[in-house]
Amino acid sequence: MKAQTILLSCLAAGMSLNMAARDKKQPNIIFILADDLGYGDLSFLNEKGKIQTPHLDRMAAEGVVFGDAHSSSAVSTPTRYGVLTGRYNWRSTLKNGVLHWYDTPLIPTGRTTMASMLRNQGYNTACIGKWHLGFHFPTKDGKKPVDKPDEYNLDFTREITGGPRDVGFDYFFGVDAPNYPPYCFIENRRTVGLPDTYYPVSQAMDSRAGRGLPGWEMKEILPELEKKAVDYIDRSAAGDKPFFLYFPLTSPHTPIVPTDEFRDQSKLNEYADFVMQSDAVVGSILEALEKNRIADNTIVVFTSDNGCSPRADFELLGQKGHDPSYIFRGMKSDLFEGGHHVPCIVRWPAQSEPRRVKQTVCLTDFMATFAALTGYSLADNEAEDSYNILPLLTAPETGEKIREATVHHSIDGSFAIRQGKWKLLLSSYSGGWSEPLKPQEGTPEYQLYDLEKDPEETCNVYEANPEIASRLRDLLVRYVEEGRSTPGLPQKNDGAYPWRQLPWITEESR
Repeated sequence: MKAQTILLSCLAAGMSLNMAARDKKQPNIIFILADDLGYGDLSFLNEKGKIQTPHLDRMAAEGVVFGDAHSSSAVSTPTRYGVLTGRYNWRSTLKNGVLHWYDTPLIPTGRTTMASMLRNQGYNTACIGKWHLGFHFPTKDGKKPVDKPDEYNLDFTREITGGPRDVGFDYFFGVDAPNYPPYCFIENRRTVGLPDTYYPVSQAMDSRAGRGLPGWEMKEILPELEKKAVDYIDRSAAGDKPFFLYFPLTSPHTPIVPTDEFRDQSKLNEYADFVMQSDAVVGSILEALEKNRIADNTIVVFTSDNGCSPRADFELLGQKGHDPSYIFRGMKSDLFEGGHHVPCIVRWPAQSEPRRVKQTVCLTDFMATFAALTGYSLADNEAEDSYNILPLLTAPETGEKIREATVHHSIDGSFAIRQGKWKLLLSSYSGGWSEPLKPQEGTPEYQLYDLEKDPEETCNVYEANPEIASRLRDLLVRYVEEGRSTPGLPQKNDGAYPWRQLPWITEESR
């Protein structure tokens, strides 16, 4: 009996030590990136909004809300590059637009990413969701992929390389993009099943022609990703190592396909229904953390890759009293605030008190933040445009600015720079899909807005403030030419220099 008592005491002590060690481990990190979600689509951010997002409302009430957060680009691929590298997307070889189906990887395997950094610091790492940063798809003849009804050279019996598994992720499950072939899931380096059925272009789904699995259902993509993410949390919670889950949603991007459970819930349109389904997915993640008793020591970031897409049907939503861009001008693709001013919430119960932060931050900043969190020392050629915002998560704002300035980038590769209340657009038009679509005769060559007085960007004060515009342009020139916007040794941008979207870099401006 005495021996049994001693054994039980030892077991209890061992369990206590294990629990203590687990409590002291680095926080888990979940980064949820919505796709084409507007700032005004979250009910806690838009007092006039008509879409209900109760789970995100709750997350905001329990976390730190960054009211002036910006994606590095106004479109998808570039923002994802910026999040994972801590580097402005225009420093890559992609100077405008996004990657298309079967394009090659944008992130070189030698570049440090958020995932490879965290893996180096002892984390298990996973990407579940939309990748949209390119793969090396295998072909039978070694040539570029061709996926046409009468011409086809892809070989899906072989490994797909250059994706998440090759830039720091231990596990991947997801798609390239939901409206791009191949229409199938990819797990690690293999397709799940053989995509051998040809699907034509679908205007309704905004999908491109190409191969996919027989019977592929677009509306089942998000539920399957949700299930995989929850399963990953369940498995990881039982382990000894902290985990990093990068969870880029496929919603509410096209194809806009809410499941039957959410159809007509919003009483607005299918886009609004899909936003509500996206909110429910976030609810599932939060529930999984609570079920596994790891919510306190898990950092959950929620944000969007850019503003809302015109596919949401702004006109119809406006008729019903809802504006996905809130008060901001523009939409996805634009230099205007509606293109890149995104919702951003960080919940970390163990360390962060609920509050709102007014400082300007960029999604590139999370890499330096997680480096500081885990004790990783960034080299000069890592995270060149990432500022550590950990102080904003762990203590109230002091008034000291963390970022010197923030650069914005549109779908056509046009630039803007923001410092304090001033925002300079190195363009006389939107740079994207909003009016004006091209330079207008009789208007100033650039646009300057005082966002304190004019957050809607309605009054261009460029001609009245030439010295401010000149100072901002000079700062942007320095950021471009030095290959970084943070302190450190100058670095090189990728690709040819100068590229065509830099006509404002002249000998006089240097």
